[in-house]
Amino acid sequence: MNESRDMITVHVNVEITAASLQTIVENVKRIAGHDEKGVYRVDTADKVSEIISQFLFDNDFEGYVKDIANLESSMKAYEEK
Repeated sequence: MNESRDMITVHVNVEITAASLQTIVENVKRIAGHDEKGVYRVDTADKVSEIISQFLFDNDFEGYVKDIANLESSMKAYEEK
């Protein structure tokens, strides 16, 4: 991610599919590997946060939120739930 920008951490609830979460956990475990006792020493919640943050950065979330139509659309969808 672009480290020259001021970044803050925001704790929010994000809806993702169970399949996406399962894939993240499987891949993170595969990359991290396990110790001699078979225990995985990785915080998958932190990895989910990192992956979503990277996705938002790569896909110009800043530009997306500048378009008021996107905010209006998301508010309408929320109200319909």
